[in-house]
Amino acid sequence: MVAVAAIDLARSERSDLCDLLTETGPDAPTLCEGWTTRDLAAHLVIRESRPDAALGVLGGPLASWTEKVQNDAASQDYGKLVTLVRNGPPAWSYFRLPWVDGQFNTVEYYVHHEDVRRAQPQWTTRDLSPELQDFLWDRLTNAFAGRGLFHSVDGGVTLVRTDRPGVSHRAKSGDPEVTISGTPGELIMIAFGRREADVEIEGTEEAVAAFAQARLHIDTEDLWPDD
Repeated sequence: MVAVAAIDLARSERSDLCDLLTETGPDAPTLCEGWTTRDLAAHLVIRESRPDAALGVLGGPLASWTEKVQNDAASQDYGKLVTLVRNGPPAWSYFRLPWVDGQFNTVEYYVHHEDVRRAQPQWTTRDLSPELQDFLWDRLTNAFAGRGLFHSVDGGVTLVRTDRPGVSHRAKSGDPEVTISGTPGELIMIAFGRREADVEIEGTEEAVAAFAQARLHIDTEDLWPDD
């Protein structure tokens, strides 16, 4: 059996997301607060082609510049925006490197693909390939994920992989602790602050309340693999 490379996973998610963006049109909602599908497409374009603007996406002193660049990008024809996303980063972009594309863009495009899917009425969970599930679990359990993904949680977090009996990972130590059970695809969504995720959260009332109040969100570049 031929192994599926990370770059193939990234390209598949990119292609499927672009198909969905075309299907839903420019004004459909997404799970990204305040963003329509047009805004999301603009974000993906500047992320890969405007490194001067991408740094401000999470706020800080560059946020106003990022907002201006993104608004300019979003003013383009929607079909052109989706085509730019589909064609991938420009030749000079480091995202064009196969290793970078596979390691960084697989999570980015998976999460944003789901951001569009799950904002639509009557969405259902997808059946993900074992290769994609394994990749997402690896990103959840790498050396930096606990500190990055769950740093805002006031307590500990243990992840339980429901598609592989007996597989779990303590993402963050602390007390009180919650246990979150789900497939890697669903766990990555809750880890990125998307509450529209098919997971079970268990713990004391105090622990579950603390988790519910945490502001979970990081940039996918913080999921740099440790191998």
